[in-house]
Formats: sequence, C-alpha cells, structure tokens
Amino acid sequence: MNTKRISKSLLFFIIIMCSYFKISAQMKFDTTAKIQALVKQLTTEEKVKMVHASSSFTSGGVARLGIPEIVTSDGPHGVRPEFGRDWNLDNNSLDSGTYLPTGNCLAATWNPQLGYAFGAVLGSEARFRGKNIILGPGINIIRSPLNGRNFEYQSEDPFLVSKMVVGYIKGVQDQGVSACVKHYAANNQESKRFTINVQMSERALREIYLPGFKAAVEVAKVNTVMGSYNKFRGQWASQNNYLLNQILKKEWNFKGFVMSDWDAVHNTEEAYWNGLDLEMGTDLRMLPNPDYNKFYYGDKLLALIKAGKLSEYILDDKVSRILYVMFKTGMIDGKLKTGDYNTKAHQQTAATIAEEGIVLLKNENNILPLNRNNIKTIAVIGFNAARKQSMGGGSSQVRAFYEITPLDGIKNIAGNNIKVEYAQGYEIQRGGGANQQMIDEAVALAKRSDIVVYVGGSTHGYRYDLWNDNAYDAEAVDKPNMDMPFGQDELLDQLLKANPKTVVALMGGGAIDMTKWISKTPAILQNWYAGMEGGNALARILFGTVNPSGKLPMTFPKKLEDNPSYALGEYPGDTAKSLIVNYHDDIYVGYRYYDTYKVTPQFAFGHGLSYTNFEYSNLKLAAVGQNVTATFMVKNTGKVAGAEIAQLYVHEQNAVLPRPEKELKGFDKIKLAPGEQKTISIKLDENAFKYFDDLKNEWVMDKAAFDILLGGASDDIKLRSTIKL
Repeated sequence: MNTKRISKSLLFFIIIMCSYFKISAQMKFDTTAKIQALVKQLTTEEKVKMVHASSSFTSGGVARLGIPEIVTSDGPHGVRPEFGRDWNLDNNSLDSGTYLPTGNCLAATWNPQLGYAFGAVLGSEARFRGKNIILGPGINIIRSPLNGRNFEYQSEDPFLVSKMVVGYIKGVQDQGVSACVKHYAANNQESKRFTINVQMSERALREIYLPGFKAAVEVAKVNTVMGSYNKFRGQWASQNNYLLNQILKKEWNFKGFVMSDWDAVHNTEEAYWNGLDLEMGTDLRMLPNPDYNKFYYGDKLLALIKAGKLSEYILDDKVSRILYVMFKTGMIDGKLKTGDYNTKAHQQTAATIAEEGIVLLKNENNILPLNRNNIKTIAVIGFNAARKQSMGGGSSQVRAFYEITPLDGIKNIAGNNIKVEYAQGYEIQRGGGANQQMIDEAVALAKRSDIVVYVGGSTHGYRYDLWNDNAYDAEAVDKPNMDMPFGQDELLDQLLKANPKTVVALMGGGAIDMTKWISKTPAILQNWYAGMEGGNALARILFGTVNPSGKLPMTFPKKLEDNPSYALGEYPGDTAKSLIVNYHDDIYVGYRYYDTYKVTPQFAFGHGLSYTNFEYSNLKLAAVGQNVTATFMVKNTGKVAGAEIAQLYVHEQNAVLPRPEKELKGFDKIKLAPGEQKTISIKLDENAFKYFDDLKNEWVMDKAAFDILLGGASDDIKLRSTIKL
C-alpha cells in the first residue's frame, strides 16, 4: 500500500474542501452584506411597498435600487394562463404550455426522480415566461375523499409526500425559479375554507400534517411558503404565531419568506407580529380598479410604523427575507436563467409521468392488455373520453399547447385495423346527466362492439365557474358525496348488461363509490387527470405497450362512511354553528385507520396491478446503533418487463402510546426484465421508529421489538421479520 500517495490525496481533498467552505462562507457573507446595504437604503415607504401585492400576481419592487417586482404564477402542474394586472384573462398571450399530470398522478408513480423531472419542466417554463415564483407544490394531506382539491395534492401518507415533494422543489428551484409549498397548514377541505377553525392534537400535527412541509424546508430548501385560509387552533394560518414563527422560522430555521394565500390576511398587527412576510391577493370588491395600498400591509401598516406603534426592525426582517430569495434566484444581480417552453422533452416528461402514474386497480381474467388479434371494434363511451380537462380546477388551470384525450389516444394506437366509435353517454349536469336517449345510443354501440372502454368519473369545473353546481374536483368547492356524478352509475349498469367486456377508466381526484357495479366490471383503471399526454398514456396501457406500474397514494374506501374523517373525526364540521372542525381521527388517517380498526377498503393504500408478477424473498435485517438496513430480493416471474414498487412498513410491538398497525417508512421502484432478479436495500434511520409523544412534547423511540413488513401494498405484505432496538 502506498501510504504516501494516500496521504497526499487526503491532504489534497482536505485543501479542496476547505477552499469550498471558505468560498461558500464568503459568498454567504457577501450576500448578507448586500442585503443589509439595500435595506439601509430603502425608505420605510419602499419597504412597505415590497411586502404587499402590486397587482393580481405581482408584489412591489423598488426601481431606483434595482429591486424588481416579484412575478408569481399558479400552476402546481403547469404555468397558469396569463392574466392582466387586475385579473383579466389575456387571450392574446403566448401561454399555451406543457400540461403536466396532476399532483395525485405524480404521487402515484412513487418515483422521486420523476418528482424532480416534473419540477424541472415547471420551473423551466415558468422561467421562460418571466415568472419568479411558481405557486406549488400543494402537499396538504388527503384526509377526506370529498376534498375538491385532492387532485392537486399528493397523498394521505406523510412519508410519501415528503419523498415526492423534495424532488419537485429541487427541480423547480434548479431552474432559477422559487417553489412555493402550500397550503401551510391543515387546509384539508375546501368547504368553508375561509372560516373554519381546525382543532387537532399536537401528535397529529407532527406525525401527519407537518412532515411534508418540514421536508420541503429542511431537505429541499424551499424558498417560499404559502399560508392557508383556515384558522388553526383559533388563529388564522397566515398570521399564526405557532405555525409561522415558532415552528417554521425558529424550529426549522426557514430562511425564505412566507406569503399569504390570496386575501387570507385579516389583521395588520397580528400578521406583522406573527410571521407573515408578504400579503398577496386582490380584493374582488375593488375591481376593476383595486387599490393595493389599501391592503393590511399597505397604508395602514405604514401609518402604524410611522406612529411608532409597530417596530420597523420587524419590517426589515421581512424585506431581508424577500431580498434573500431574490439574490438566491438571480433576480437582482441579473443572473436569471432563460428557461425553455413546451419542448419535446417536456412533453415526454408529461407522458412518462402519466404512464407511471395511471393505476390498474382490477384486471379480472386478464382482460387487459387488449389483444389486437381478437378485436375489430372498440366502443369508447363517456363524456370524459373526449373532454379536455386542462382549463379546469380553479387556480391550477393550464392552457395546454395540446391535450390528447382518451378517445384521441385510443384512436392513435388502435390503427387502421380496429374500428373505434364514440358515444358521449351523459352530460355534465348535477343531479342528472344521463338521459335515456343518450343511454340508449351508448348501449346500442356497446352491443355491437367487441370491447367497451368507459371513461368517466369526476370532472374539473372550468375556469371560475367553481361555485356552480357542476364543479367536481375544483378549488373552493367540495364534492357532496362519493357517488359517481351525472347519472353515470345508471349508465354503467346498462353498459355492463349490454357488454360485460367493459373496461372502466376513471378520471378524478381520488375515490368514488364503486359498490353498485364493481363486481360486474372486469377491469378498472384510475386515470387521475393525466396531463396533455394522458390519452396516449392510457391507450398504451390498455394495449400493453406500457406495463402499468402506478400504485395508489391514498386508500379508496368502499363507501364514504368508512373514511376515518367520518367514522372518527368531523368533516366538514358543524359549520352552521361553531365553524370548528375537530380532527378526532387524529393520527389514524388513511390506511393507518383501515389497518388498525380492521376496516376493509375497496382498494388499499399502495395497491396497483401489473401485467407481470413479482416474487419477494430473502429478507435480512442489519442494525448499526438505531439504524436498520433491510435487504431483500425481488424477481419478475412473468413474461413481460415491468416495475414493482416495494413498500416497507414498520410495526412496533407493545408501544408505550397507541400507534397505527403499520406505517410506511421506505419504498423503492424497481424495473425488471422477465426473469430478472435484483437485490434491494432500504435504509431506515432512527426516525423511522419514533413517534411524537405529546405528553412529553418530543419525538421518542421506545426500547422495543419492531416488525419490518415488505410487500406490494399495505394489504399485500410478502415478507416480515422482527428486530429489537
């Protein structure tokens, strides 16, 4: 062994690392000095101008010091259409871009690398269009299947959210655009979102509702955070001292700035003291000429500071945080990236996410994939088969450069030898929609076809028709129940009688009640809202050119009453009286409830089928201190290539405080050729075994035996072993 060579290499490495840290420290010092210098040059009036909106999507800049306005844009899954300064949709803008699949489809990929790719597309297109902040990702926990905004969010599970959000944020911010993680915190319903007061235990807050935000701040280093509309423990979330000052800024050491959701501020002094840095919104009552100086952080704030009733050093901190983000993204020094817009690569990313996110829920007698040799005619039925969805949902609307509907996709892949015919089947009309004439036309088509592909489920409300009776999966309105809307149950019942070879593809933000027809349906897919390439992705899965690999990021209950927010908690709360929503379901959200309380769901968390089979074997556990590595083998025992998502759950035996039956603490997506076998290792640190003891107000780990459970879904455990820690 050449010890001299090793010593020289080590010395060289140490010198390089010291130089790196010295340069990094110097850059940090220089930026801090620049920020301090700018703050000293600003007048009080200019500082106030920087902490409130200057138009519908901008906040104030100071031209004389080279401080630009901040330009924000919605789009958790695509950059929003261009609006004028006062909410006028500009139909002449070049704003038709990449429409990515929605957040729940991204989470259903269980692929953090795709999270980064998703964010990179979003950030690049935002940068191309001159945006500084993209208002996403939305990561609120999916607590109830009725939440109208579940399609934007990702999962019921905080661990899965935490893994997916990091890639998304890094992907956005590597393009020189700030991500804005939202809605902080406890914004788990749209019903009465402007007035409700959420009450929950500290344990539920820490174990379920905060981990995604914590990962966004501490791991992804997100630049901005958006407060939510609701109250949390009696105080508005956007001016909540505990959430903003104590947890976000002090405990997590958040360096960026906190902005309000639009018109979510209620009091100048409370917001000022309690951690809000930037007030955004447009008072719709002021249109068409809103006066942004009349905001809580406008003239009133200036007057209070001038009168000596509020200390200006707090304002300096808010402005410094805004300047920190500006320097970090190159807004002030002119080092902005250029970005790309709607490239072929961006479109391919949208396609890949859709292909990996669509979930095959049921496949009786292997009716899928469709066999071209046995099919001459396909009936495509359902309004969603031909309806474009990109401009729906509220603030997440995207003007897509193009959008391939399921009907388009099936026609594209069917080719000339298979006849594809379409019947709409129903209309979008709350309380109805499937008239007998439309049903008869669809049934006649089903009878004369070899196979039926029914594309239904929920649908977005368009633009700002959010408060009308036809909006499902839209901002500001929750669903009235879990029923499939617009008379689709009746339509589907008659289609299945006419042609039992009916494949059902469901669009929507999550679970619907399938009990009326699931036993008669041979194949079901969850299509979410799969973006501009969603129709092609669905068709490729139907015909087997893509093997489905998506898994559910939330549990699908059989009926609404089975959901824990109903069985244990309150939803939407007694809004007619107290406006309080008690989260008595506590830590038992999603599969944590179904497993612990022995309630059988329609489809379990993590469920998703493939056109091949996977075998698990040879689980071995190794511990070093409180860290555990689980090593096991997965083999593709089928005849086609596929991807399996191996999920690792932890169960504590005889816990001091009650714990769920099991909790997701690791996963890996493995792509395998037919017959191929791989050895997989999943590492668990001590946090995987801890829970929050709200009697001690700290995270604790019991001296106990822990079961390590591995499988393809929360109800499909293949391997288990026990380790004492």
